[in-house]
Amino acid sequence: MSVSHKPGASPQRLGKGMIVAAWILLLALLTWFFNSQLERQYNPNREVMSATATDGTTAVQLERNRFGHYVASGFINTQPVEFMLDTGASDVSIPLQVAERLGLKKGPGMVYQTANGAITAWQTTVDEIQLGALRVGPVRASINPHVSGDSILLGMSFLKQLDFSQQGNTLTLKYPTAD
Repeated sequence: MSVSHKPGASPQRLGKGMIVAAWILLLALLTWFFNSQLERQYNPNREVMSATATDGTTAVQLERNRFGHYVASGFINTQPVEFMLDTGASDVSIPLQVAERLGLKKGPGMVYQTANGAITAWQTTVDEIQLGALRVGPVRASINPHVSGDSILLGMSFLKQLDFSQQGNTLTLKYPTAD
């Protein structure tokens, strides 16, 4: 009894193909792993944790990323976004492409002074910003056509409605207590 092989389908060739496929799979898994690690270094607050103190106040603690910034995942009008906290920004600043995805309406144009000079952006109002269990709204914001990327600068129009303090690499935000 003889076994016939199709031309070009030798066991050696099949073995080499499996080795190549294994290497491709290994490289894909390593790429996924290291991209995930880099993302975690950029945004260590992808899952923002909230805590309730004994006095009933709700607090959110954010960890500083390796670049010294506080980056966190949150929501604008119940839609997921990524924030970079910026106490130097007067308003929440939303990149144009993100504002379009969120369905925000452009209001009148306004000139803003930035570190890179004067820019014109559109005013808007966000119904609600959520960071962990903290919810604030409505919040004054601007739609900025001069930035790329998806990070929203979480400026003072949001932060002034909260108490915040920093210790080491941790920033704590909470609702203000009644005086």
